[in-house]
Amino acid sequence: MTSELSARSRALAVATTEIERHVAARGWDAEIAVFSLVRTSEILATSPQLAHELPEGAGQDPEHLTSIEQDGLPAADALEELLAQLAWPETVDGAAIVVERMVVPPEAEAQMPTDPDEGLQFLLAHPDRQDVRIAVGVLRSGETWCALRSRANDSDDAIGGGPDAVPGLAQALAATLA
Repeated sequence: MTSELSARSRALAVATTEIERHVAARGWDAEIAVFSLVRTSEILATSPQLAHELPEGAGQDPEHLTSIEQDGLPAADALEELLAQLAWPETVDGAAIVVERMVVPPEAEAQMPTDPDEGLQFLLAHPDRQDVRIAVGVLRSGETWCALRSRANDSDDAIGGGPDAVPGLAQALAATLA
């Protein structure tokens, strides 16, 4: 599918998938991870000494993205609260976030209790529950990419992806770039 994408979208797909694999190396039940995305050519223009730390030829591709993990994220009780606190300087071309979620089939979701504690217990006990790691990348120019991995199929060759797999999260992350 990535062969049908524009060069910019393909670069975002590659970067987002690499970010998911990076976070996957930490194992499951990880904290939310946030990354800035910067064009590699811009990094090399201002810091050419970093060339040896980047993949060979990355600086020749004008769309290649370098991800930079953000430490010291603001305290937040919910993902929405964290996203509302994020802002990026103009030198950042995009952002990515990695979260883990529990999902159930739509018919089971309709039966979930509205009380948050009861809802969590419902999800944890549901026999069709799937644990999913979601990596979403967005660019200021509007491109999005989502990389998904389930705990049940936890391997690098089982990562799914697409530009609109998790549109709500992509829109919320894009708002941090405005």
